[in-house]
Amino acid sequence: MIKFLKRNIKNYLEKLLGLDKYLSKQNQIKLLLGNILEKNNNLTDINKAEFKVFSQFGEDGIIDFIIKNISLKNKVFLEIGTENYEEANTRFLLENGHWSGLIIDGEKEHINYIKKQDYYWKYDLNVINNFVTIENINNLIENYKNYKNISLLSIDIDGNDYWLWKEINIDPAIVVIEYNSRYGKDRSVTIPYKSDFTRPKFGKKKIYYGASLQALNKLGNSKGYSLVATNVAGNNAFFVKKNCLSKVLKEQSVNNCYTENKFSEILNKNNEIEKYSANEEKEYLFSLPLEEV
Repeated sequence: MIKFLKRNIKNYLEKLLGLDKYLSKQNQIKLLLGNILEKNNNLTDINKAEFKVFSQFGEDGIIDFIIKNISLKNKVFLEIGTENYEEANTRFLLENGHWSGLIIDGEKEHINYIKKQDYYWKYDLNVINNFVTIENINNLIENYKNYKNISLLSIDIDGNDYWLWKEINIDPAIVVIEYNSRYGKDRSVTIPYKSDFTRPKFGKKKIYYGASLQALNKLGNSKGYSLVATNVAGNNAFFVKKNCLSKVLKEQSVNNCYTENKFSEILNKNNEIEKYSANEEKEYLFSLPLEEV
């Protein structure tokens, strides 16, 4: 009954307001609720602080928690891999916290969509349409006028995430990066670097991307970062510079932090979900080329 009511209210509002106005009102409501959650997010357990406004899962709340518990000089972000920015790790910062930032995405249609949205002209948001590689990433970043002041980096490119973070020269206080939990918590592995890697849209190989949490943790340590959390959905890891840690924000081990995701991502050519057990997915992934790091 609740789903039926929600669907009919949504359809009614879309007809009454028009789709664009409906989406605008929907975003205003999201921001209002997010503002309330943010103001009351005074917990000491980082995962209990999770909430979602524009993020895919509870990343908005985790990022808010981290920011409240460290000292930041600048409110500037860089997010790599945003699609059309409807689900993103930095949009709540942009609209609720009035951060400035740069987003980079490889699909032109996504960037064109972003440029037509209200937030694009209302806030200090810069966009780049480019397929990122380790060969071009630092040049792309350094062309951004405010790159030296970046305090938060988010990477979600469904592929060479490990290699990209390894190559990036900037040193922000916070790094949010996607990990592939299907590799488990013990192996330190990533897909081998291939500059033109793109994640397949269909078939079992859709789950072949990214790096394990162990691999990202080793890389983070080598760059002066501590793992502080993963989200409860089991797909994003959060790192903070070691000199920013506090009694509330402490370094965590992979064993304590690792969360295995429960969502299904394998699609057939009809865009339908195909269900596989966790063991079947792992067995398949480890039959493909992986690099120990």
